[in-house]
Amino acid sequence: MDQVKIGRFIAERRKAVGLTQAELAERLNITDRAVSKWETGRSMPDSSLMLELCELLEITVTELLCGERIAMENYNKESENNLLKMVKEKEAADKRLLRMEIITGVICTLFLLAATTVASFVQIAEGWRVLIIVAGLVPFLVALPFMIQIEQTAGYYECQHCKHRYVPTFRSVFMAMHAGYTRYMKCPQCGKRSWQKKKISKEEE
Repeated sequence: MDQVKIGRFIAERRKAVGLTQAELAERLNITDRAVSKWETGRSMPDSSLMLELCELLEITVTELLCGERIAMENYNKESENNLLKMVKEKEAADKRLLRMEIITGVICTLFLLAATTVASFVQIAEGWRVLIIVAGLVPFLVALPFMIQIEQTAGYYECQHCKHRYVPTFRSVFMAMHAGYTRYMKCPQCGKRSWQKKKISKEEE
């Protein structure tokens, strides 16, 4: 799928039906930032939102995922179901990415602990001790931004007050206190802070 093409098509159809980004976001119960990301090709609408989005934009799911209007004689209901299946596979890929994040974090942490242990208890020159600690830190520091980006973009966080689900900013995820996939963040909808759990789907229970 060409996300940039799809994004341009969403923007085109939104304007055609007379909606602003904020109005479209409000009807879908998401942030206008999420709509902006769709329209600039930085992300795709969640599969659980696609039918409602298409209804608002007066298009089919097939047209949405193709990024253009399709003549009715070429429209195939089966292809629409296949495209929805493809989007669901992306959600499964997000789950795999989250598992990979855990594995990467564990490996980097163990590497850092091993380096710290060696530097602390093995009799070596001070210069080597510092070098070993730095070597243990490097993999962790290199992997950290990628792990945070995975946690930011894969799925949603749910506010415990208003139950709003949203994709936070990279900075919000980076700065938030966390325990596993639960982070203490401010909800963009109600403005309250809470321990918010990671949800893969917009409609996940």
